[in-house]
Amino acid sequence: MRKLALVLLLIPLASACTWVKMAPGAKDVRVARADQNLSACAKRGEVSVSVKNRLGPYDRNDLKVRDELETLARNEAPSLGADTVQPKNQPVDGEQRFLAFRCGTASVSTRAPSAPAAAEGEAETYPIAD
Repeated sequence: MRKLALVLLLIPLASACTWVKMAPGAKDVRVARADQNLSACAKRGEVSVSVKNRLGPYDRNDLKVRDELETLARNEAPSLGADTVQPKNQPVDGEQRFLAFRCGTASVSTRAPSAPAAAEGEAETYPIAD
């Protein structure tokens, strides 16, 4: 009974852990926003990545799952000769597809799309860096 209680206690803690590590060369891979214009870049392919989004009956933290998917895509990019990845779709059940591009020194549009002004009492966010 003690072992079962210990396992049940550890599952929620493990669900918050990050299991994916950055590979050599992946730290130089840029992640573009899904709406970012990469027409000045050469498309190098597509990457499909997946991680566990559930541990038993527990859902893992969505932000951690997204972070791990992004890291896996960045890990794959150098093997395609890509220096930039862009999400092709939203994650579904721990799986996501990314487009891989070679941008080099190409000018990449970093302007955020215009959005309606926030209503009174709502927060408005801006990216601080690309």
